[in-house]
Amino acid sequence: MRLGCVGTFGTAQQVVDMAVEAEAAGWDGYFTWDGVDLDGMEVWDPWAVLAAAAVRTHRVTLGALVFALPRRRPWVFAKQAVTVDHLSGGRLVLPVGFGVPTDGAVAAVSGEATTLRERAERFDDALDVLDRSFAGQPFDVDGHHLTVQGMRLVPTPVTRPDGRARIPLWVVGAFPAERSMRRAARFDGVVVQHRGERAMDELDPQDVADVVAWLREHRPADAGPYEVVLHGELPTDRGAARERVAALAEAGATWFVDALWDPATATPDALLARIRQGPPVP
Repeated sequence: MRLGCVGTFGTAQQVVDMAVEAEAAGWDGYFTWDGVDLDGMEVWDPWAVLAAAAVRTHRVTLGALVFALPRRRPWVFAKQAVTVDHLSGGRLVLPVGFGVPTDGAVAAVSGEATTLRERAERFDDALDVLDRSFAGQPFDVDGHHLTVQGMRLVPTPVTRPDGRARIPLWVVGAFPAERSMRRAARFDGVVVQHRGERAMDELDPQDVADVVAWLREHRPADAGPYEVVLHGELPTDRGAARERVAALAEAGATWFVDALWDPATATPDALLARIRQGPPVP
């Protein structure tokens, strides 16, 4: 299993420096996050952070946990993604979800999707645009809220070692919600969470095993590589953290992203110290 970390809080320079430190310390992935106006928390534009991180690192996978896709214009998002993908030499991944409806970018302005149904529809529209845009050929999309005719986006993403010329899409999936999981199963990975009121609860190894079993049943055997991505706060005790990682990996998880979201404790100094310890591997 690969291990990532999130540069949650700090100045713009500090969160980019964290990407460099994460690579030096042996982490597999470094992630920023995507918000505009969330409870007064300081947050930077994810594309600016990722572009800077891309040119200052050489190995580590880069992304944001997670991109709020329904409030973005997907063709612009695709162009931003391909640009950072090339700056990084093909190290970008795209974890995508509905976003937080209380973000001022949605709640404080008119014209944004606020109901769950409309957010889901806009999310599906955007996924269709992204999926088709990476091929570099003219494409059409007849979506719920948009129509695209004859658009062509070039250049295409960097070709991956497995031969795929697309940026992996990791789609948030609420397990065991059938529609949510089927959406995620169409793409390159799932950022899995519980459904409904348990959405913020971390998954245990049995939960992960259930997710993996569901995916094996619903994804074709020849569908290609697929990531099962978890995120949460690992124990501060290194031994306990290693045990948790090992148990989740045994259950079938392929990524775990260590994420601290309390600005009172996830200070830049605390985050940097945690990152410098390196991933909790044997």
